Amino acid sequence: MSYLGNKPTAVPLTSSDIQDGTITASDIADSTITSGKIASGVIANQSAFKNIIINGDMSIAQRGTSESGVTSSGYKTCDRWFIDNSNMGTFTISQSTDVPTGQGFATSLKYDCTTADASPSAGDVIWLRQKFEGQNLQYLKFATSNAESLTLSFWIKSNKTGTYNVALFGQDSAPTAQYLTKEYTISSANTWEKKTITYAGNTANGFDNDNARSLDLVFSFGNGSTYTGGTLQTVWSDYGTNADLFPTQGVNIADSTSNELFVTGVQLEAGTASDFEFLPHDINLKRCQRYLYKIHGQSGDQVIIPGATLVMATTNTVYATVPCIVPMRAAPSTSCASGATEIMLQNASTPTMGSFGQFDNSSVGQNNFYGCNHSVSASSGTPFTAGNNGGTLRTTSGVLTGFTYDAEL
Repeated sequence: MSYLGNKPTAVPLTSSDIQDGTITASDIADSTITSGKIASGVIANQSAFKNIIINGDMSIAQRGTSESGVTSSGYKTCDRWFIDNSNMGTFTISQSTDVPTGQGFATSLKYDCTTADASPSAGDVIWLRQKFEGQNLQYLKFATSNAESLTLSFWIKSNKTGTYNVALFGQDSAPTAQYLTKEYTISSANTWEKKTITYAGNTANGFDNDNARSLDLVFSFGNGSTYTGGTLQTVWSDYGTNADLFPTQGVNIADSTSNELFVTGVQLEAGTASDFEFLPHDINLKRCQRYLYKIHGQSGDQVIIPGATLVMATTNTVYATVPCIVPMRAAPSTSCASGATEIMLQNASTPTMGSFGQFDNSSVGQNNFYGCNHSVSASSGTPFTAGNNGGTLRTTSGVLTGFTYDAEL
């Protein structure tokens, strides 16, 4: 374009320079505005379910809010978070209300060392892990040249400053399982700090498209000599020397009973980091119930098992089908009321309460994604009419745990 005199100085436009309605959707070329150019939080639910982590805010704890005397591995308190502990100290694992101020979190996961182990055996570990289904990871495009990078962000607090390691562990074996470890530092004691770590996409190895375990996120909070002292792998690497898994981990949170560690706001997402994705409580709970469904009551009451279908198979045997509230990941294992001596049944045609033998694990059959079938025999006599159905399934008064269905990875 030609000008008379000097060329005008370019001045960037701001939103106040543009009259409402001047620019319409038809004025914007396709793909001109990308999600990366839109500030996080400007559009509500801009990327729904972007967080691969389930229960990253530690708000769901179906198993209970505290477990003491932890010296072994398993799911303890906060849903979906697996505690690895191979006799490396003794801990109380709890859901805490100690959270970073002004960030929107109400709960965190707390490690409290109650018996120290300052000189752990070579193979001892204290880790925190979440496991992921392969079918939920296909959009990452691993094993292709378009593999997405992953960004991990989280809030952490501990009196133990120093270098920590956190890794992604592939679990599928085709062509071979691989891992990638990163390090971060807790700089200030007893202070909430936010950490952001990026992992390159894996162009060589992908994930099976099924409901089995394909990837783990593992935080190391302490290791014996087996898992330290090697070389930090800066690219996705085949499993080889154990010492390379967490090679620069310099902290052991089990070395003193003064040690505590808190973590919350864990987010793992494709691409770059964004604000933590808060989900409604009911949605978060249902995502957790795919892996654990616990039917329980309130203090001083008993549990009425919702939706149970009852059939009197014989004069002293009842079949009960208990539906799951959401389809579970796999056919679950089942445990019944802890400490209960019986399960109560109310026959719809007879309004008196009957006392019958307890459902136990041996009575479970034909489990599937949607529910489980149970059978129970009467404690004595023949109180049923074969072929009748209906009634209410409930626990003995004061027994607050009915059934627990477990389909964890």
